Amino acid sequence: MKKYMKEYIESIDKLIESKKIDNIDEIIEEHLLKISFFQHERLIHFLVTMLFAILSFASLIYTLNNISIGFVLLTIALLCLFIPYIFHYYFLENSVQHMYDQHDELVKIRDKK
Repeated sequence: MKKYMKEYIESIDKLIESKKIDNIDEIIEEHLLKISFFQHERLIHFLVTMLFAILSFASLIYTLNNISIGFVLLTIALLCLFIPYIFHYYFLENSVQHMYDQHDELVKIRDKK
């Protein structure tokens, strides 16, 4: 998903730089559709990230009160998963925000015609 999103954003950036787009209405429509797909992806990752945050901190609090090898390992495993989820969600959030800016630029280009 990350590679696909980066490639798509780069292709739209190149279109915006050229400022000579023949089928701008179709591109804007497709771009809005892609934004909605990526927003859905972002929402799902947000929910998963929050689930891992809650589980990680609950496990950490329980482990600090009742030290056992099993819960120490569980806490470490949850934190090892939680950190990459934060970075991936950060990427998704910033990419969707950039896509909003791209949409605004595409609309400006269309309105100048």
